[in-house]
Amino acid sequence: MLSGLLGGLLLAGCATVVPPPRVEVSAARPPEDAWTRVLQQRVDEQGRVDFAGLAQDRSDLDRYVAWIYQHSPASDPGLYPTPAHVLAYHLNAYNALAMYNILEAGIPQSLSGLKKVRFFYLRKVKIGGESMTLYAYENEVIRKLGEPRVHFALNCMSVGCPHLPREPFRAATLDAQLDHEARRFFNEPRNVRVDEAARKIHLSEILKFYTEDFLKAAPSLPAFVNRYREPPVPEDYGIAFTDYDWTVNAQPAP
Repeated sequence: MLSGLLGGLLLAGCATVVPPPRVEVSAARPPEDAWTRVLQQRVDEQGRVDFAGLAQDRSDLDRYVAWIYQHSPASDPGLYPTPAHVLAYHLNAYNALAMYNILEAGIPQSLSGLKKVRFFYLRKVKIGGESMTLYAYENEVIRKLGEPRVHFALNCMSVGCPHLPREPFRAATLDAQLDHEARRFFNEPRNVRVDEAARKIHLSEILKFYTEDFLKAAPSLPAFVNRYREPPVPEDYGIAFTDYDWTVNAQPAP
């Protein structure tokens, strides 16, 4: 416990705040149009991001992130009247901040090893004026909202992440969007593979990272998978986890 505490203090001492975008935020409402253009113009059908192009013209992303830095459900509760509004905000904000953080970090090829520590634990962003790391944002804010399907909507810009949608999450359609992303995730062979000979199910390591959240919603991991997968996996098979791929999910150079 002591070593963990000391480690946490050392990490906190090394943390830096990622500078805000150099744009003015004057809109009374979030600039969802800007985030929509980023997703539609810079994300392809495979969910890969054109980081090189985005670095050349980042005005829409900067505009949206500048709003996030200054506004949130905590700072402006009147803009987010329902739990769906709050959750949609946080999903979009996390994904936009992760994308912004990749640019600010110089578009690394991978987030593995020490780069993972710097990216998730040492680089703080701002959400409605409050500084926190992406790790803290996910675990201390978003996960506490109690929706396990967020793990198929949050995207840290790595290859191992769920598919990055090409449209924002919206309060009015959020439940259907989350169901869609969960079904897409569990029906991708990279995330679920059944080895009949070995009587084993190979699952994305996301299911290992957040087992606690999934078991609050289902009696076992296979049972949770079967809520969204066709055909269902055998629930009496053993489980193995596929190593997470921390390669940055960038579109290949033309």
